[in-house]
Amino acid sequence: MRPPMKPLKPLDEALADLLARAAPLAGTETITTFDADGRVLAQNCISALQVPPQDNSAMDGYAVRCADVAEAGVLLTVSQRIAAGSAGEPLRPGTAARIFTGAPVPAGADAVLMQEDCEALASATDGDGLGQVRINTVPQQGQWIRHAGEDITRDAVVLAAGTRLTPAELGLAASIGQHQLQVARRPRVALFSTGDELVMPGEVPPEQMRPGAIYNSNRFFLRAMLLRLGCEVTDFGIVPDRREATIDALRKASAAHDLILTSGGVSVGEEDHIKPAVETLGSLDLWQIAMKPGKPFAYGQIPRADGAAHFMGLPGNPVSSFLTFALLVRPFVLRLQGVQDVAPQSIAARADFIWPKADKRREFLRVRHNAAGGLDLFSNQSSGVLTSAAWGDGVVDNPAGQTMAPGDTVRFIAFSELLG
Repeated sequence: MRPPMKPLKPLDEALADLLARAAPLAGTETITTFDADGRVLAQNCISALQVPPQDNSAMDGYAVRCADVAEAGVLLTVSQRIAAGSAGEPLRPGTAARIFTGAPVPAGADAVLMQEDCEALASATDGDGLGQVRINTVPQQGQWIRHAGEDITRDAVVLAAGTRLTPAELGLAASIGQHQLQVARRPRVALFSTGDELVMPGEVPPEQMRPGAIYNSNRFFLRAMLLRLGCEVTDFGIVPDRREATIDALRKASAAHDLILTSGGVSVGEEDHIKPAVETLGSLDLWQIAMKPGKPFAYGQIPRADGAAHFMGLPGNPVSSFLTFALLVRPFVLRLQGVQDVAPQSIAARADFIWPKADKRREFLRVRHNAAGGLDLFSNQSSGVLTSAAWGDGVVDNPAGQTMAPGDTVRFIAFSELLG
């Protein structure tokens, strides 16, 4: 007689349990800022200067004293020319400085006028040959001046430890002179698939596939998703459906990796050897997650001399594997690198479809934005239809027991949130 089924584990509870076990990995490395895209900061990035370092012009134009321009039409002698990267002299009363974007505002000037609001008048004698300028509008004090420190103040924490670096953050680090950054080391992940039915593309042409065989698609998207998360990936290939082969693969993988990730073999069938193999070497919990697609999930640990390797087993169906990775493995891997905010951001969107039958599990429906600003639903939501993930641009996170009708507001999570 089979043991009674365990109650389904809510997805949020499963994720909280996983994150509680995801202690940040020991060790950091110092790399150039050029090479830090996608890496996670291991220490605060503190500014040793203010940005901008001094008041500078936000426009090409003329720096003036507001007291000298009480009305439109005033003529001022151009006393100097200040380009970005140079420093001007204090501005004498009754004069203007020709100034360019980014150039320091000279002492005494309290406004910059756009060149479109001025009329340059050539003169060979006035202002060392720089001529005069007619001011055609009355300036407001402080206009078109970027003040020193308005972006970054000295000693400010510009980027906090645990920040996952994007191109914008790299530019910000460079703006305060950081040519190197200390980052968390990359998680080392061992990836393999189980199943005698699996065949690698390129090994057998489609017309020669044996009955029951399928191409191993999971291996390709899982490896790509791990690389996007900054992992070092070792591909162990396809492990035969034999217990000793599975134990041997797990033993080798645990020796030098932080995480072992498998797809397939985490159900309770006679040919599913992951559970007994992991339990031979360490510990394993088999969870039935209250999500659709993607119910079966396994987490365990395999001890070694310097600690333990984490183990995660994903379901074999492609969309189930894809979404359980995105919703459970991705935040776990980010937390290993010290990222605290690992939740994907969702937005409210309009359903342009009907979903008449509620499910007892929380559903993740593959959808795509349409030209009218709403969401269209892929027609086949089966866990084996990977076309739905390639077609869609995200998922609707539909609570258990919820139906939907056209016009309903739903919670949309973009694939860019789940895959980045």
